[in-house]
Amino acid sequence: MAERTTARGRAGTLRRSTRAVLVGAVAAGIAAGVLAVPAQAGPGPGPGPGARYGATQRALDDLVRQGAPGVIAQVRTGDRVWNGTAGVADRTTGEARAANERFRIASITKTFVAATLLDQEADGLLSLDDTVEKWLPGVVRGNGNDGRAITVRQLLNHSSGLREYMSDPEYRRKFFTKEYLTSRYEAWPPLRTVRVGLAHRPDFAPGDRHAYSNTGYVLAGMIIEKTSGNPYAQEIRERVLKPLGLRHTTLPGNTVTIPGPHPRMYSFLSDDPQATEIHDVTEQNASQAFGDGDIISTTGDVNRFLQGLLAGRLLPRKQLDAMKRMLPNAGPVQGYEAYGLGLYRYRTSCGTTVYGHSGGAAGGGSEAVATETGHRSVTINVNADFAWSPDIVNSVFCDGKATKKRPSPR
Repeated sequence: MAERTTARGRAGTLRRSTRAVLVGAVAAGIAAGVLAVPAQAGPGPGPGPGARYGATQRALDDLVRQGAPGVIAQVRTGDRVWNGTAGVADRTTGEARAANERFRIASITKTFVAATLLDQEADGLLSLDDTVEKWLPGVVRGNGNDGRAITVRQLLNHSSGLREYMSDPEYRRKFFTKEYLTSRYEAWPPLRTVRVGLAHRPDFAPGDRHAYSNTGYVLAGMIIEKTSGNPYAQEIRERVLKPLGLRHTTLPGNTVTIPGPHPRMYSFLSDDPQATEIHDVTEQNASQAFGDGDIISTTGDVNRFLQGLLAGRLLPRKQLDAMKRMLPNAGPVQGYEAYGLGLYRYRTSCGTTVYGHSGGAAGGGSEAVATETGHRSVTINVNADFAWSPDIVNSVFCDGKATKKRPSPR
């Protein structure tokens, strides 16, 4: 599912809750019993966990001290790899987080979806200026919503005006409270999700401005299937995963588990900033996030994807340039300056410009960003939706240069 703003800091465009919290805020009692784990050297040639990434490791350790169960990060500079870990994958057993773990990448899925549609465009299957009505006739209608006036491009850059389906009160009751402990197992076909958003009037006329809406990306996933005649997951595998050799990335469909080694995922399941009861929400039916946040991956695979994309190894130049054509972010989701096609841009505390995406499912927050050419990238995952720190990204790209404090992305 895509953006969860319960994470307390940037994973800024995170998916489920809208409560505003301070970066790194700690609920009472969470930190008790969590363990700091030393950094792990990455596979292949690399600088290892030496002084170069000392600031990054300290940022990981600090986040655990502030209340996160655990966190992992991988930095890639060209073909040089460093993995850092801190804290635990399981609060009950104390098992440490590990660099090879799989996790729900949530809204980072949007970058994969946008890249797939752009690759389809390069093959002549569609134009981004096609209307939604052309590919999904009659689907976007009612309450002032009109697919004849919305283009595929506007779905991808969040300028469609379609209401965020997660703002629906009934949906929030099922998925943002303790009721989620039961509803997380429900299958949600994409059309059912879209209809939640379409039950409301649009927020603005298509094309007027950028305003983040997961509803558009569920429609984008549906369009991927219509243009190709293939399942959504198959198109992403053929057009993104196989060309870049992403062997640890899966589209889980209508399943509730995470394959392979993975952490437990933890959430308060409450908008109350004083909440302290933590719930294990590791099992989730992935169909609830079709197109806007369903992919499961690793830090290594996400880094390879982002580097390959930005280096021009996946899309023709025309499509990559279109992906980086940005609209200014006017809110309400904060944490980035501008948004293109499944890709956002912001500056770190020392002024380095990075491109990427963040995301959060219930119980987890992630971010993947890189320099414009993809030469240096970092992917981060926290196995909780109540802890985050921008210091991790800043430490990777600022190289010890003087930094200025950035405000909380929320």
